Amino acid sequence: MSKWLTVGKQIPNLTLAADDGGQVHLPDLRGKTVVLYFYPKDDTPGCTREACAFRDRSTELKKLGVAVYGVSPDNVKSHGKFRDKFSLNFPLLADTDHAAAEAFGAWQEKSMYGRKYMGIQRSTFLFDAEGKLRNVWEKVNVDGHDSEVIDAVKALSGAAPAKAAKPVKKKPAAKKAAAAPSAAVNKKKTAKKLGG
Repeated sequence: MSKWLTVGKQIPNLTLAADDGGQVHLPDLRGKTVVLYFYPKDDTPGCTREACAFRDRSTELKKLGVAVYGVSPDNVKSHGKFRDKFSLNFPLLADTDHAAAEAFGAWQEKSMYGRKYMGIQRSTFLFDAEGKLRNVWEKVNVDGHDSEVIDAVKALSGAAPAKAAKPVKKKPAAKKAAAAPSAAVNKKKTAKKLGG
């Protein structure tokens, strides 16, 4: 089991095959903010929701100067099918020997139906333009994770993160209706006291 890459460390010196047939040398990504997320498997429910959430926020991420990369142990061919099926608009990197997952700490012991095995722990790493790790999400909950990442990027650049709107508290209509007659009764009592 590998140890998590800690905040302040430089992006590991690794080269991974990309879904377009090219190679991505991680240290060459310096100069822009990088979100690198590890996911267990192409075209599975949670991994698809996560990828599509990043896809749908790509315009916002690009405006913030962020490059997103997804990494899993699947091969380039599998990544290509996954990319095409869901129109993913960022690179998927193949970590077939899980060397990158081990370097980042995402290769962890997992358990399913009482059976223990080694696999990818869904996780996300945010690097600044100098290639320094600024945020780590070690156990990602897919729903809402894209917003967490964008808020962290905004905090990194000094922009205020988006605040969630607070629900407006409304009094039940029945109480308002019940309060109206008592107010009218109070007015009558006041009027009698004043001689009205």
